[in-house]
Amino acid sequence: MGCSVCLWLVVSFCRVWGMGRGTRETVLGTLGKATVLWIPQEFQNLTQSFGVATWKRDTADPHSKEVLLKYMNGNYTNYAPSQNHFHSSNFSLEILSTKRQDQRLYEYIISKDAKEKVWQIQLEVYEPVSKPDIQVLSWALANDSCTVTLNCTAARGDNVSYSWTGLEASSSSPCAHNGSLLHLSYHLNATSLACACTASNPVSSSAVTFNSSACSFEQRGSASPELNLVLVVVPVVVVLVLIGVFTALRVGRLWKHTPPPEDSEVRTIYSQVQRVEKQKIPCSPPGTEHPSCTTIYAAATGLPPDTAQAPGRIQHSPRAETPTPRGCSPLSQSPDAEPMTVYASVTLPKI
Repeated sequence: MGCSVCLWLVVSFCRVWGMGRGTRETVLGTLGKATVLWIPQEFQNLTQSFGVATWKRDTADPHSKEVLLKYMNGNYTNYAPSQNHFHSSNFSLEILSTKRQDQRLYEYIISKDAKEKVWQIQLEVYEPVSKPDIQVLSWALANDSCTVTLNCTAARGDNVSYSWTGLEASSSSPCAHNGSLLHLSYHLNATSLACACTASNPVSSSAVTFNSSACSFEQRGSASPELNLVLVVVPVVVVLVLIGVFTALRVGRLWKHTPPPEDSEVRTIYSQVQRVEKQKIPCSPPGTEHPSCTTIYAAATGLPPDTAQAPGRIQHSPRAETPTPRGCSPLSQSPDAEPMTVYASVTLPKI
């Protein structure tokens, strides 16, 4: 009887304080969101009884650990307050914004004298799944039946899995399938057939529906954004290019046949000069540097016979001779000699 009691005490002691590193559980965290690390009720009671506990986590160095928080008799010290929040009511630790590097092994340790009780939590971090897209890879029409190959993909998410189901929730539905690819065959009269693709991972899921209303690449309610963009943008670009080419050709043709503006009128003046050749005489006076030159004499007629001589004016003989320079031939000019006449005419063209 005494041995049985001793054995029960030993087992109870081991169950409370443990003989190894303690019990481990796995917690799933969502990337970018808050994650709470809970401890079981048993550890909460022990913490209130003994009043000493510590939150730690593993580091890249297997021989060292990072201390996150220390609790003692109602008071605590948070060593990373910008990253973690401690709930003193249940001694849980909340990671405010979960990151990839937070995927570690966490430990909650209760200390009593020389012994410790440890609760271990393995945190796994996942990126949530984005809404999937359904793409029609191929289709064929034969004997009033349509055969379509569909591919369901999600752009974001960790460890994503895919499944197909029918909206009628029947296990015999042609849509029932696991995996991203679905080979679907249906009669053209089955206009109500609809298949839903669900993309999921351990922390999230999202679904999209394919409607079998047409046997083609058309997808109602789940068309690929890239396909829609191509179908809309390409025709618009082609039309704009054709309009630009037509406009450029028409503008060039109009420019070629357009007359000059009225305000840019051009006038041309024609002139005609007739010259009566006269005898050239050397005219350089004595002592000049130029041995010979040509002088143009303008002949003027005398005063009319009935005009009296102005008072105080010296009357010059009309036959006064000009000294002949050396080397120049004398020129006799008859009073009746005709003067050299220059004719100029200007003709304005008619516009």
